[in-house]
Amino acid sequence: MGVTVHWRSAVGTDPGLVRESNEDRCLADDERGIFMVVDGIGGHAGGEIAAELAVDTIRLSLGNSRGSAAQRVRAAIVEANNVIHKAADANPSWHGMSCVLTLAVAEDNRVIVGHVGDSRLYLIWNGAIRKLTMDQSPVGEQEDAGALTEAEAMRHPRRNEVFVDVGSQPRQPDDDFIQIRELEFKPDAALLLCSDGLSDLVTAAEILSIVESYDGHPAAVSQALIDAALVAGGRDNVSVVFVAGSEFLGSRSTRMAAARQRLSTTRARGTVTAPQSPKTPRRFARILIPLLFLVIGFALGYATAFLAPLINVYIPWKLPAPVSFADR
Repeated sequence: MGVTVHWRSAVGTDPGLVRESNEDRCLADDERGIFMVVDGIGGHAGGEIAAELAVDTIRLSLGNSRGSAAQRVRAAIVEANNVIHKAADANPSWHGMSCVLTLAVAEDNRVIVGHVGDSRLYLIWNGAIRKLTMDQSPVGEQEDAGALTEAEAMRHPRRNEVFVDVGSQPRQPDDDFIQIRELEFKPDAALLLCSDGLSDLVTAAEILSIVESYDGHPAAVSQALIDAALVAGGRDNVSVVFVAGSEFLGSRSTRMAAARQRLSTTRARGTVTAPQSPKTPRRFARILIPLLFLVIGFALGYATAFLAPLINVYIPWKLPAPVSFADR
């Protein structure tokens, strides 16, 4: 049986610096474990309507449907698709409206993801960031395949095109247009759902750096991500849903810095300095013995110098002459 994960979330959304309206919609329901980012498509209020219909329909469907979490996620997105399509057919001014979305349903220590389009879900864990959804777009496919770098994809003129959406055509429950993924949600991990208004302007490395500042206040992270997109140009609506596990703490947070300081102080206080060994006869012996040999050496030297003449008188002897190479 898995350990229940308790999480804290926060939503951030902004129309950006170019567009007048905000066609993004978000949902963060900590109690039910439902988190979603929806990016509306259509303009003339149609995108906003499609995004609102998606959020409302999916929230209700997840509460009323039965089956596994993956089955409920798929059924909810299909239902939202058909609700949007019918609404567009009924109102000519909404014709062609649709949306892309990323939905995450957290249950205990598992997360089931439903994804359509080019919004994204990132997993942040152990100091790294990983994109768990695949962009269903011509540019996104090339980036995921390695044919384009992240920087090249962010600058590509076709960046905003998508292959599939929610609402432009009727769908059946078994239609294969939804990416479904299930993953473990560790207590020391975090999730980030975002629209392309963030990922088109802020790199994954920059996102990770901001998330690593998390110190228990998810709203601060969400706002910092929005601010980063605005500083980078704010060309599109930008929305994020940040979800932190119960034990997640950013490596650059003030709480982590304080914890490191406490640990450093504790280690310093706990360091034991080895006491100096007391003076012992053995230490004196190591000093005196060399001195004794030195004194004896001097005594022998003086004795040799004094006795050498006597030895030459009473025991006459000479050393043989040295042999040179010329003598051979």
